[in-house]
Amino acid sequence: MTAPEATAREPSVRVSTLELFFDLVVVFTIMQLTDMLAERLNWTALGEIVLMLALIWWMYSGYAWLTNAMAPTSTFRRTMLLVGMAGFLIVALAIPEAFGADGWAFGLGILLVNLAHSVLFLHSAGPTAFRAALGFAPLNLLSAGLVLAGGLLPESQRAVWWGSALVVQFVIPFLRRLGGVVLIAGHFVERHGLMMIIVIGESIISIGLGFAGVTLDGASLLLALLGLAVAYYFWWAYFAGDEERSTAALAGITDTVHRAGIAIWAFGHAHFPMIFGIVLFSAGIKEAIPAAFDPLEWPGAAAMAAGAALYLVGHAVFLLVLKIRQGVPHRLIAAGLVLLTVFVGRVDATVQVLAIFVIMATALIIEDLPMLLRSRSTNLHDFGR
Repeated sequence: MTAPEATAREPSVRVSTLELFFDLVVVFTIMQLTDMLAERLNWTALGEIVLMLALIWWMYSGYAWLTNAMAPTSTFRRTMLLVGMAGFLIVALAIPEAFGADGWAFGLGILLVNLAHSVLFLHSAGPTAFRAALGFAPLNLLSAGLVLAGGLLPESQRAVWWGSALVVQFVIPFLRRLGGVVLIAGHFVERHGLMMIIVIGESIISIGLGFAGVTLDGASLLLALLGLAVAYYFWWAYFAGDEERSTAALAGITDTVHRAGIAIWAFGHAHFPMIFGIVLFSAGIKEAIPAAFDPLEWPGAAAMAAGAALYLVGHAVFLLVLKIRQGVPHRLIAAGLVLLTVFVGRVDATVQVLAIFVIMATALIIEDLPMLLRSRSTNLHDFGR
């Protein structure tokens, strides 16, 4: 099925309010992961969160492909999306004890999410997408079955079973051609962009949650405002012109199989470190708020530095996959410098957040400076005429 065919068949290719509502439930799962990491910043929790987030992100990406192929315009489609939302809600509620007593609930939620996704694709996405879904739906369900089995088995075996499920998910695009699934570039980019803006907003929520039990004074208020400034530059890095460029880059790929492959790497794999980076930074900022002008423990300082750096590296990879080279060196250099701020945080938490803000702002402003100068020169030339 080609994009023009899909446009003719579906009444709209804009992201619907129901899709945005769906995304809010998914973001709740990310908030749960952030809270879990903030409560115990250690290597074990980090590994568990990476594993759970990868499983969740794969299936969110699956729903982005789904609603790109068919708009939620009928009662049946909306009902099945609601079933998928229910699955994600169960997953979110199970996250705090997913590697403990609630592993079965996490597995059940993942299975429900997969079942709703498969039913919708096989029922509503058109004949070409139906044939494609016949290839990947059984593998998705196999992955979900492994997650459920791991949740029912002893806790010591859980990581192995869930890791196996993640391996199945990773190899699906290599085993099954996704070229038969429609990919409308504008809708696909907008859907992921809306998800990113909500996730970036989650870092601001983490700042607010960090004030629990903390006296609001000048020091804590300054740190909160600096955290907001860092969140703004998360937004700037992703949205200041790159959304339009990524839409054009994706739409310019005419071969459907190649376009599907690029979309998987750019919006699936490259977005994962960006989202995980925000989770890390958010967990770190929650630790930093009570510290203010005091030294920050290694885990909190490392979470903030590594989170911001990972976000920048992920976006640089995203641009490279789409063959958009502008801004890539700026992000990579900034990521390296941001990593070094971990040592600053061991001296002063507020100065570390200030350093992250200054590094990101400088890199992104330098990137945009030539364009701003050209725009100013053009305006002056037009005024002179």
